[in-house]
Amino acid sequence: MGPRRIDAPGPSFGSWQKLKPHGFTPISLSETLEGGQSFTWHKVEDLNWLGVIGGRLLEIRLKDTSFEWRSNSQIPITRQEVKDYFWIDSSYEEAVNSLPWRSDPILKHCIESLSGLRILRQPIDEILFYFLLSPVKSIPQIKETGQLVAQKYGKNLGAGFFGFPGWEILSEVTEKDLRSLKLGYRAKSIVGTARFLKTRSDWLEEVVKHPYLIALEKLKELPGVGSKIAACTLLFGGRKLNAFPIDTWIEKVMSNRYGLNGWDQKQMSTFASCHFGEFAGLAQQFFFSAERLGFLNEFD
Repeated sequence: MGPRRIDAPGPSFGSWQKLKPHGFTPISLSETLEGGQSFTWHKVEDLNWLGVIGGRLLEIRLKDTSFEWRSNSQIPITRQEVKDYFWIDSSYEEAVNSLPWRSDPILKHCIESLSGLRILRQPIDEILFYFLLSPVKSIPQIKETGQLVAQKYGKNLGAGFFGFPGWEILSEVTEKDLRSLKLGYRAKSIVGTARFLKTRSDWLEEVVKHPYLIALEKLKELPGVGSKIAACTLLFGGRKLNAFPIDTWIEKVMSNRYGLNGWDQKQMSTFASCHFGEFAGLAQQFFFSAERLGFLNEFD
């Protein structure tokens, strides 16, 4: 998917601010934003993106050695919020260093190829919505259907962007209306989940307070939520960095690169937990991007 044609942010945006050091490379920032963990970022031009954080519009760019950002001056995003969202602090380096890359040449190659790749800190309600759209959908298709729903039911943020409507608003939408927005059979899961969450406003926040495996099982109580969607929701929205979602790309890595051919997903998850430890989810994201981009072909 190429750069998105949108209106310029206009004078309502504040001045550019800088973060240094940040650790991103052009490819790791691109993969962090558009590599399957978030669906609200769109490239404006090379090394420049517009996206949404918690219902607010943010523009970012890499310029020289700086990570630069600006937000709407009327509903600004603070410097600390930007750092938290993009995981720009010393705990990221500590997480990478805790992974077993020193004795694992496959993981080492991924980290070196995608230096600075992060797990974003995203709102769990929004992440759950997007991953309920994900079955048998590509990243561009998930973006498209999510945008159609946001445009019809969410808040207009300007520059062609719309915020996630929220589960309470979605609980009033019919399955037929959602099907008209290209959701297909996924509309049933969205409607069922929205109606479940309407009367349980703090349910998702309570779920993430539990240890990972308990939280995983609780999320699977929701319509349409299986192990993969639950794990993705907890990793990208619940900050459960030990989560290890397994899709076709990760199954390929585990089967072909780590010799786990014939293992089921539960066995692979157990291996990942033992081998990669408390930041298995960060390793997972390195694998996902590296395999998808062909960086692991040399291990064939």
